[in-house]
Amino acid sequence: MKKLFFVSLGCDKNLVDAEHMLSLLHADGYEITEDEAEADVIIVNTCCFIEDAAQESVNTILDMADLKKTGKLKALIVTGCLATRYAEDIGVEIPEVDGVVGASSYDEVKEVLDRVLAGEEHVEEVEDISRTPEDSGRILTTGGHFAYLKIAEGCDKNCSYCIIPKLRGHYRSFPMEKLIAEAESLVAQGVRELILVAQETTLYGTDIYGHKALPELLRKLSEIKGLAWIRLLYAYPEEIDDALIDEMAVNPKVCHYIDMPIQHSNDYILGRMGRRTKRADIISVINRLRTKIPDICIRTTLICGFPGETEEMHQDQVSFIREMRFDRLGAFPYSREKGTVAYDMSDQVEDVTKQLWYDEIMRVQQQITFEKNKELVGKEFEVFIEGEIPDDRVYVGRTYRDAPDVDGYVYMDRDYQRLSGDLVDVKITKAKDYDLIGEIIDEDEPAE
Repeated sequence: MKKLFFVSLGCDKNLVDAEHMLSLLHADGYEITEDEAEADVIIVNTCCFIEDAAQESVNTILDMADLKKTGKLKALIVTGCLATRYAEDIGVEIPEVDGVVGASSYDEVKEVLDRVLAGEEHVEEVEDISRTPEDSGRILTTGGHFAYLKIAEGCDKNCSYCIIPKLRGHYRSFPMEKLIAEAESLVAQGVRELILVAQETTLYGTDIYGHKALPELLRKLSEIKGLAWIRLLYAYPEEIDDALIDEMAVNPKVCHYIDMPIQHSNDYILGRMGRRTKRADIISVINRLRTKIPDICIRTTLICGFPGETEEMHQDQVSFIREMRFDRLGAFPYSREKGTVAYDMSDQVEDVTKQLWYDEIMRVQQQITFEKNKELVGKEFEVFIEGEIPDDRVYVGRTYRDAPDVDGYVYMDRDYQRLSGDLVDVKITKAKDYDLIGEIIDEDEPAE
C-alpha cells in the first residue's frame, strides 16, 4: 500500500478541499501517514492570499522536494491557490514537483497522481477556475467534534486588494440539499459543531435561488439531531440583513457569534478598497446586531497601511476600534499582490509604517479584549472540551464566543474523565488577555 503525506496550508476553506482530496485518495488505497520521511507520495495544498502565505507555501514545497533525494518519494503534487496562480512557474522553478492541480480541480488529484506514477512528467490540471469539483466524501482533520461546512465558492466583490476572484472564480452557492446531506454525514461521524464558511457566507443562495437563503439554510441545519452549535464566519457587513439577524436571535443552535470582516473604517480607504460599505453602514449593522442579540460576539478583520492611508486615517481607525469595542479583532499589514488594482496604486505605504500601525491596533485591541474578558468573570457558559494538558491536569475548551484556531480558550481544572467534544457547564473565575480560567459545574458526572 502506497503511503501519502498531506500538508494543507491557508484558510479553513482550503482545509475542506484537502479533506475531500484525502477521502478520494484513501478510497483509492493510499495509506495516510504523519511521517513525511516514509511517504511515497506528498501533496502540498497551498495558499497565496497574501505574500507571507505564498512564501510559506513555497518554503513547504521546497522542504518536501528535498525528500526526493532519498529515493523513497515517488511523487510530489502541488494543489490549491498557489498552484492555480503559478502553475507554469512551479514546474520551471521547482522541477522536483511532478504535478500541479488547481484549486477548482482538486477532484482530479487522483488522475494526476496516476499519470505521474505511470511516468508522465510535470502533469498540470488547472481547469476553469469557476468549475465546481465533483462531490466526494471527506476525511476530517479537525479532531472530529467540529467541522467546516463550505457553503459557496468564489467571490464577485472584486475588492481592489484581493486576488481571490482570479483564483477561485465567480460566486457560486452549493445546493441546499447537498449541504444538508453533507452536514448529516458529518454529524453521523460525531461532529457537534458546524462552522459555515465561504468567501462570503451572507450572499448564500442569491445565485441559485434568487434571494439570500442563509437564514433558511440555518433553520434546516438546526433540525439535524445531534448537532449542538452552528457558527457563522465571513459575513460581509453590507449583506447582513434583518432576516439573518432575526434567525440568529431565535435559533437556539446558532451561536451568538459572527465574523464580519470590515477591513477598514475610514470612508476614503474603504472606497479605494472597493468595499461596499461606509463607516456609518458598519456602525449601523453593529448596533442592530447588539440590539437584537445583546450577547453577540463580533469578530472583525482590518488591513493596516493600505495605499493612500495616512497617519490621521490610521488614528481615525484606532478611535473607531475604541468606540466599537469589538469582542475579537484580527489585523494584518497590507500585502501588495500582483494582479490586483491596489498593486498599481502609486501611494504605497512603507513596510515599517504598516508594521507600526499594526502593532498599535493590536495593542489597543488586546486591552479591549482583556476588559471584555473581565466582564465575563462570574458568568456561566456552555463549553466544548477541546482536549487536555495532562501534566497540569487541565482541560482546554471553547465557549460560543471562540472559533477554533483564531480566538481564545477556557482552561479548567480536570475533575474526572472528559472527552473532546463533550459539552460542560463552566463558571468563569479569572480573565487573561485573550483566554479565560473557569471551573466545571456540570452536575451530571459521567462514569469513569
